[in-house]
Amino acid sequence: MTATPEATEATPTIVLVGHGMVGQRFLEALAQRGLTATHRVVVLCEEPRPAYDRVALTSYFSGKTPEDLSMTDMEFMRTHGIELYVGDPAVSVDRETRKVTARSGEVFEYETLVLATGSYPFVPPVPNKDAEGCFVYRTIDDLLAIEEYAKTRTTGAVVGGGLLGLEAAGALKGLGLTSHIVEFAPRLMPVQVDEGGGAALLRTIEDMGLSVHTGVGTQEIVVDESGAVTGMKLSDGSELATDLVVFSAGVRPRDQLARDCGLTVGERGGITVDEQCRTVADPHVFAIGECALASDGRVYGLVAPGYEQAETAAATIAADEASFTGADLSTKLKLLGVDVASFGDAHGATEDCLDVVYSDSRAGLYKKLVIGRDGTLLGGILVGDAEAYGTLKAFTGSVPPVSPESLVLPAGAGAPAQLGPSALPDDAIICSCNNVTKGTIRGAVTEHNCTTVPEVKKCTKAGTTCGSCVKVLGQLITAELEASGVEVDKGLCGCFAQTREELYEIVLALRINTYQDLLDRYGRDGARGGDGCEICKPAVGSIIASLAPTIGASGYVLDGEQAALQDSNDHFLANIQKNGSYSVVPRIAGGEITPEGLIVIGEIARDFGLYTKITGGQRIDMFGARVEQLPLIWARLVDAGFESGHAYGKSLRTVKSCVGQTWCRYGVQDSVRMAIDLELRYRGLRSPHKLKSAVSGCQRECAEAQSKDFGVIATASGWNLYVGGNGGATPRHADLLAQDLSDAELIRLIDRFLMFYIRTADRLERTSVWLERIPGGLDHVRDVVVEDSLGICEELETLMAAHVANYRDEWSETINDPEKLARFVSFVNAPDTPDPVVGFVPERDQIKPDLPLLTIGHRPLEGSAQR
Repeated sequence: MTATPEATEATPTIVLVGHGMVGQRFLEALAQRGLTATHRVVVLCEEPRPAYDRVALTSYFSGKTPEDLSMTDMEFMRTHGIELYVGDPAVSVDRETRKVTARSGEVFEYETLVLATGSYPFVPPVPNKDAEGCFVYRTIDDLLAIEEYAKTRTTGAVVGGGLLGLEAAGALKGLGLTSHIVEFAPRLMPVQVDEGGGAALLRTIEDMGLSVHTGVGTQEIVVDESGAVTGMKLSDGSELATDLVVFSAGVRPRDQLARDCGLTVGERGGITVDEQCRTVADPHVFAIGECALASDGRVYGLVAPGYEQAETAAATIAADEASFTGADLSTKLKLLGVDVASFGDAHGATEDCLDVVYSDSRAGLYKKLVIGRDGTLLGGILVGDAEAYGTLKAFTGSVPPVSPESLVLPAGAGAPAQLGPSALPDDAIICSCNNVTKGTIRGAVTEHNCTTVPEVKKCTKAGTTCGSCVKVLGQLITAELEASGVEVDKGLCGCFAQTREELYEIVLALRINTYQDLLDRYGRDGARGGDGCEICKPAVGSIIASLAPTIGASGYVLDGEQAALQDSNDHFLANIQKNGSYSVVPRIAGGEITPEGLIVIGEIARDFGLYTKITGGQRIDMFGARVEQLPLIWARLVDAGFESGHAYGKSLRTVKSCVGQTWCRYGVQDSVRMAIDLELRYRGLRSPHKLKSAVSGCQRECAEAQSKDFGVIATASGWNLYVGGNGGATPRHADLLAQDLSDAELIRLIDRFLMFYIRTADRLERTSVWLERIPGGLDHVRDVVVEDSLGICEELETLMAAHVANYRDEWSETINDPEKLARFVSFVNAPDTPDPVVGFVPERDQIKPDLPLLTIGHRPLEGSAQR
C-alpha cells in the first residue's frame, strides 16, 4: 500500500480539474511514479460519476450499465489517498495565489494544476437549436435523456456523420426510431475515409435502414406551438420531418476556465502547451487531453494522444524527461456493426504516392493502401473488413515483405498474404491507444513470465482501451511462447486439454454419448467428476447432437443430460430478446410459402399479440412471446404443417433462393426446388457455429450465395458450389469449390463439406474463419471432399445420411411430451404466473419491448474523500 502524506501546509498539492479517461490515466501515471506518496492529489469532477469509458458510450444501449463503463477503481483511489470530488467542478483559478475554487465554494491551494477539462459538443448556431427534443451525445446523462424522450417519439435525426454521429444514429435506431443522418460534407466520416470508403460505408448503412443526407447542412430546427421539435429545414431547401434531433457535429476544446484565468489559448481554441504539456503562460499549470493545444498546433480528439499527454505531464512533474510532439491518428472502430479503420497517410497527401485499391460495393468492402514510390506503406483505409488493421498499421513506415495487392485482396478473391506476428519488427506499435510495441509485449512474455492475454494486458496496458489489438496480442503471445519452447495449452477449456476437433474424434471413435462420460474419462485431472463449465458443455453437447444417430444418443437436445448442456436459446428452443421475451421463427424452406401458410402465421401473431418482421433470410420472425406461450404457439404452427426454423441453434438457419428459371427470364435452373431440397436435407444439423446457405438461379446472383457458408449458383450445365462465405460483421467472399455439378454431385459434395467442417472446426468457428485457419486452406478442403485424399468421404457421407434419416422436429417433440412442457414457465413455484417484467408498448401498429429506464442515483463513492 502506498503511504499517503499528511495534508499539511508543506505538502505539495496536485489539483486535477476534470476526471475523464485522460484524467484517470494521469492519476495512474502519478501513482506509477510514486507521486501519490509524496503529494496530496485532489480531483475535481464535474459529472455526478467518476471517470468512465466514453469510447464505449454507445454500448449502454446494448445493455451495459454506467457501472460497467466505469474506469475508476475505488480501491486504487483509496490506496493512493486521492481525494475525489464528484459533481463539484472548478469554477475559478487564481494563478497569482495558486488557488482553485470549486462550485461548492471549497478552495484548494496547489503547487501544480492540471487541466483535463476535455471538450464540449459543437452545436451549429441554427434557429431553435435549444428546443425541446434537441440533444447532444457526449455523456451518460445525455444518453439517459435521449432514451427517456425517445419513448414517445417515432423519428430521430442526427446532425453530423462523423464517428460519434454514426454511433448516435445507431443508438436512435436501437431505440426503435426511424433514423436520419445529416452530414454537411459530401460523404460520411470525411476525416477518416476518402470518397471510395465513404461510398462503401454509405451503402452498408443505408442497407441497415438508416436514411443518409450528405452535402446538406441544417438551416433551422422546426418546432410546434409548444416549442417541441417537429422537423428540420436543410440547406438544399428540403425539409425533414423528425421529432428528436441529436447534434453530433464535432467538439470544441473546453478552455473557458483557462481563458478566465488569463492562460494563453489558440485562435480556434485549446490551451496552448509546450512539449511537456505545460502551459506556455504558467509553468505551474499543465493541460492534457482534448482541452490542450499541443506544441504541434493540433488539438487531439482521440483518447490515445490524450493518454500520451497524461504520461508526459506526470513524468515532467516527477522531473523525468518526457515530451509530446504529436501522435498517430490511426483509428479502428465498429460503427453500426461496420468495421472502419484508417491509419497513417490515409488520404495520400505524400508527394508521388500511389494507391492500391480493392472495392466491392455490393459487399460493402473498400480497402485502400497508400504506397510510396519505394514500396513503403504510408497508410490506408479499410471499410467493411478491418481484420488486417493491426498488422498493416504495424508495417506503416516500412516496406512490407509481400506485395501491396496481396494485403488488400480478400480471401477468396486471390492469394492473400498471411503475415503473422513474426513478420513484424519489434518497434512496431501494436496498441496505439497505449503506445505499446511488439518488443514490449514480447518482453512481458519472456521477462515477466506472462502467458495469457489478461496477464499481458495487466503488465503492458495493451488492449485495455478500444480492444482492436487483442487478436494480434494473442497471436504474439502464442508465437513467443512457442518460440521459447513453452508448450502452449490449446485445450478447449479448463476442463479438457483436447481441442474440439480431438474431442469430436474421441466421441466418434469410442461412441461416447454423454458429456459426463467424456469428462470423467478424458477431462483434466481436476475436472473429472465435476460439473464442467459454460465453454465445454454446449460445445460437447453440439458434438453429441451432430453424431447422435451414429453414437446411439438422442438427437433431441432437451432429452436427459443434453438439456443441461444447452445455451439459453437452445434451452427454450427460441431466441431470447432484450426484455426477456422470445422470438418464434418457423421454417420456410427456400423462402417459399403458400397463402394459407401466410394466413396461419398472421393469425397466430395477431392472437398472441406478436411483433412480425420479414427477415433477410426469407423467413417471418414473430417477436414478443412469453416463455409460457411458446408451446401454445408451436402447437398451432405444427398443426398447420410448420416446424422449427432452428433460429436459436448453432445449426442450419436458412437456404435463400431467387425464383429461378420457373419465373425469371434470366434463370437457367430451378433454384427454389434446389433450395428447398437442401434446407430439408440439412435442417437441424448441429455444427460449431450457425450455417447459412443460398441458391441463385443464374450468374446475376440475386440470392447472394457467395456470402454464405455454402452457396450454389446455377449454370447452363448444372451448379457451381461456393464455400466459406460470410456476410456478417466480417464479410468474406465464398471460394469456388467445384463447378458444373449435377444435382447428385452437388448434394454429395455439400454432405462431405459440412461433415468435414463439423469434424475439424473449433468451437464457435464459422466456415469462413475455419477455411482460412485450417492448414492448406481451400486446396486442402478440396483435396479432402472432392478428391477424397484422406479416404474419409464414405464415412462423411454415412454420417450425413444418418442425420437425414433420423431428423425429428424439436417443436413437435416438445409439445407431445408433458415432462418437457414443464420447463416452459416463468416461475417454477407459480407456473401460471407470467413474468411481470416482460412488457410492451405500441409502435407503428405493432409492439416493442417496454424497457425500464435505468436511473443512477448520486451515491457516495466509498474510499474517496468526496465532499
